[in-house]
Amino acid sequence: MTHISYSELKNWEFCPFYHKLTYIDGIKSFKGNEYTAFGTAIHDVCEKKLLGENFNAEETFIKKFQKELKSLENDKVEFDLERAMGMIPQAISLLPEIEPALEDYFKKYEIISSEEKLMVPINENIDFKGYIDAVVKTSDGKYHIVDWKSTSWGWNSRRRTDPMVTYQLTLYKYFFCQKHNIDSRNVETHFALLKRTADKNKVEFFRVSSGMKKTENALKLLHMALYNIEKQRYLKKRSNCHKCAFNMTAECP
Repeated sequence: MTHISYSELKNWEFCPFYHKLTYIDGIKSFKGNEYTAFGTAIHDVCEKKLLGENFNAEETFIKKFQKELKSLENDKVEFDLERAMGMIPQAISLLPEIEPALEDYFKKYEIISSEEKLMVPINENIDFKGYIDAVVKTSDGKYHIVDWKSTSWGWNSRRRTDPMVTYQLTLYKYFFCQKHNIDSRNVETHFALLKRTADKNKVEFFRVSSGMKKTENALKLLHMALYNIEKQRYLKKRSNCHKCAFNMTAECP
């Protein structure tokens, strides 16, 4: 093991044995669906918009979306084709609102990076790996880490404050500051919700608190996971069995 990502940490926290099956044994329980295809395609458009590329957003989305759906077909993954086709007009109505929402939320800003790769040492043996969707810098000198999240109508308050959801940005902030030697007080974190079915406010930004105590808690969880993975402690978290794709299968009877 040479690196760990936020998604791997999240899977370990869900269940250490699930982590073993997926990351150690290499058994894939989930290969995607029409929703993940939509998310990948819309992320691709957001990246190109931030990089200032001259392109047709609608055509780019449709081509990428169709490519992702084709990949699901090739992997023999079942998905709802009718629902997937209905997502195309949803995306077309959403795409024009991305840049105005950015300008409305951050006012005067400059793009620092898009899809910035993090590969930052945690210790002498393991790196933290991640990709930051966007980093912008506002006129007050602050850096803002943004993560795009495609969703149906939005997130409720529980999802917005769920530690295992928001730890993603907390860890991104910590390792971004480590990478660039930036004072954490000059960095803020935000989710940007890209809402397929919303009637208005289809692109919503909201700030996520990533202060010192929360950072300590996120790093504590990260180091706990690394310690147990190194010791090959793969205990089952039975409280989550009912939510697990491996429940009552040959891999996890």
